[in-house]
Amino acid sequence: MTRLQELLQNIKGTHVYIQTHNYPDPDALASAKGLQHLMKCNGIASTICYKGHIDKFNTLQMIELLNIEIHAERELSLTDADEIILVDCQKGNNNVKDFIGTEIACIDHHKLQSVDCYRFYDIRSNLGSCSTIITTYFNENDVCLTKELATLLLYGIKMDTANLTRSVNDLDVDIFSQLFKLADKEILASLESSSIKLTDLNAYAKAIEDLRVYNEVGFANIGNDCSEAIIGTLSDFILTLNEVHFSMVYSYRAGGLKFSVRSDNPKFDGAKIMKEALKDYGDGGGHARMAAGFIPNLPYDEVSGMASLIEDRILDIVTAL
Repeated sequence: MTRLQELLQNIKGTHVYIQTHNYPDPDALASAKGLQHLMKCNGIASTICYKGHIDKFNTLQMIELLNIEIHAERELSLTDADEIILVDCQKGNNNVKDFIGTEIACIDHHKLQSVDCYRFYDIRSNLGSCSTIITTYFNENDVCLTKELATLLLYGIKMDTANLTRSVNDLDVDIFSQLFKLADKEILASLESSSIKLTDLNAYAKAIEDLRVYNEVGFANIGNDCSEAIIGTLSDFILTLNEVHFSMVYSYRAGGLKFSVRSDNPKFDGAKIMKEALKDYGDGGGHARMAAGFIPNLPYDEVSGMASLIEDRILDIVTAL
């Protein structure tokens, strides 16, 4: 029995909700769309949904060019009887809203959390992308990949692995090669050429102005109310500095302090470091090379002190490694 067949056996109704994390990125959206197609091929209708914001320009363009229908939670009327499949996220993480309904399944590539609540789960933390897992479902069940789906899944892998340079596995590479032969190269080029907006340059300027580097660690406050996408983008940007091997940027938004971390040193496990640094204040997680965290319900006048505390904790942790 394939993993998809196992999943199908655990669905009781004729409709499921496919939920991504709160700020769906290309990998989450591609995985959700691919799973939706597989559900349809097996007579099950589905709705892709999320709670949060989609604010990166190329992600919005991806939704438009590749026909992804996605609904915010406020547009839906979920009930306790509704079945939910989590994609590219896990229940209990701070970037996943707990919807009304029952989370029956989880497909993800992040570090394994508690799985007791699911009827089915396929969590492969050794992979760089959730899109890789979904593509294996197509392959194992002889379901044809359209050009549109191949483009989506390829772009999901491309973005989550930073062009096959971050947390990548041999299977990611093999699937990438398979999808590349089928994908629409013009759409890929269009998505590549539209990664930031003019207004994002303000955050770049703030990051450069505030940047501080200590012992291979780069910190930057990039200002208030920055989008989820630009926080991650600027964390990537700072890591490109020769002197930096662990970067952390943060922004005060939604009543709390949002952090994004990147690492290119195997000694510095971003997910573990963030989880330890935020203990008693918030939560963090993700991958060794790409992680995030959030401290909720933080008054604005406490931001500076809290940020300094977290920076000091991170420096202590990194120095001890």
